[in-house]
Amino acid sequence: MKLNIKSYTEQLKEWPEKGHHIMAQYNDEEIIVYQSYRPSKGNFAVRNQYFGGDFKYTRMTWIKPNFLWMMYRNGWGTKEGQEVVLAVHLKREAFERYLSKAVYSNFQEDLYPSIEDWKNEVKNSSVRLQWDPDHDPYGAKIERRAIQIGVRDEEIINYATKDIIKIEDISEFVRTQHQHVLNNELDKLIVPEEKPYFSKDEDVNKRLRLK
Repeated sequence: MKLNIKSYTEQLKEWPEKGHHIMAQYNDEEIIVYQSYRPSKGNFAVRNQYFGGDFKYTRMTWIKPNFLWMMYRNGWGTKEGQEVVLAVHLKREAFERYLSKAVYSNFQEDLYPSIEDWKNEVKNSSVRLQWDPDHDPYGAKIERRAIQIGVRDEEIINYATKDIIKIEDISEFVRTQHQHVLNNELDKLIVPEEKPYFSKDEDVNKRLRLK
């Protein structure tokens, strides 16, 4: 596994407790995002290093840079249809492009002149963004907000076939760490090392309310 990992309890001391933050593992070349699929889709992606087969290019797909938010969403890989957990090494330039093109999933009165203008942007956009409550390892909501990015149309094709550096199956790692959660042993829990991500474009940071 090519992820940097670190004790959850150690990272918890360093992470911001509230506010809008893109918690992620990244460097100058890539950022890790997570997705979960049924075996037919997930295994195809790992085997071929792109998304195809049963993967639908006609539907929006959502990516999450925050590991624990993904674990909340997929039940640590236990939910039906989400058994194969993937760590997608995404080109950072691609992620920056998604952020620059993203339109909020809900109306933001300080960003859009009217609801009609916002609806038009949503209709014409190939990238969507949404802020949700982040969650702890047990799935409980916390004050910090976590982002997810949806891509469709031309961007889902770019994501699935051009923007990815590597796709890893981390399902076994997830199952092992889930046992620590089930046993209430968070002192043994190891998760990918993450820190707040900021865009290289200050206008994007402002629009996304990143501080």
